[in-house]
Amino acid sequence: MSKIHAAITAVNGYVPEYVLTNKELESIVDTTDEWITSRTGIKERRILKGEGLGTSDMAVHAVNGLLKKRGITAEEIELIIFCTTTPDLPFPASANILADKIGAKNAWGYDLQAACSGFIYGVSTGAQFIESGKHKKVLVVGGDKMSSIINYQDRTTCIIFGDGCGAVLLEPNEEGFGVMDSILRSDGSGRQFLHQKAGGSARPASHETVDNHEHAVYQEGQAVFKFAVTNMADVAAEIMDRNNLTSEDVTWLVPHQANKRIIDATASRMGVGSEKVMINIQRYGNTTNGTIPLCLWEWESQLKKGDNIILAAFGGGFTWGSVYLKWAY
Repeated sequence: MSKIHAAITAVNGYVPEYVLTNKELESIVDTTDEWITSRTGIKERRILKGEGLGTSDMAVHAVNGLLKKRGITAEEIELIIFCTTTPDLPFPASANILADKIGAKNAWGYDLQAACSGFIYGVSTGAQFIESGKHKKVLVVGGDKMSSIINYQDRTTCIIFGDGCGAVLLEPNEEGFGVMDSILRSDGSGRQFLHQKAGGSARPASHETVDNHEHAVYQEGQAVFKFAVTNMADVAAEIMDRNNLTSEDVTWLVPHQANKRIIDATASRMGVGSEKVMINIQRYGNTTNGTIPLCLWEWESQLKKGDNIILAAFGGGFTWGSVYLKWAY
């Protein structure tokens, strides 16, 4: 009997309509389009507007489109892994909220929090349920409403992040396509450089925390950049070595869209030319868990069965990793 791999059989994405440009940010904080572009590669990002709208509302659009593409109903989904740093509520899980909104009556699910590495953690985790034979249809969602935890008076962070969501469906494959390998890492000592100061059990919300903007992203950019450049590039190269892949063998690199310079460093370490790198950071900024699935969604028409694809990410906390997959359709 052939080995069962977990293959991506459908992908879809959603970004909000409102476009926050660098020009508009110039009127909000002390920054310039040239400064933002030269340091990050970002020109604009999408923002979810509307009273009471959360990350799950973007996921509804992404998932309903995915189900339509695949020609299946929500009731066929068995498991939902919702990778997010900005859940609708502290509890219940956004996976449960999403299941209710789309009518996935037969699915169980949970949220996965690994900052910007969450989606690749989710794909790797979801693959285990497929490979074990436990489930046949696993939905992995990656999305964030980062605008909900950004201080728009902090010019070091407000220029980077945007809102968006993507989703993939994992199903069994016996032809040798799907998730072939993954390397996942974490180092909690890095939390001091990139975190949210308040809102958790260690520092619950108070007048003081709200007044001090402690419910927003805090980042020490230089330290994060240094760790990200090294670790994201190293783990992408490591997964190639472990699977005897040369740069010629790699069809696409799908990097987390945090910073154009980090993406370039990762591609360089892998020996992969820019023509093989998916980049949409200029239009969407860093959507955290949404970046990689949004790339797969935008490039879907260019993907071919058997393509060797490397996913690579780095996130706060710190978390990082890489997934090697063979495209299945």
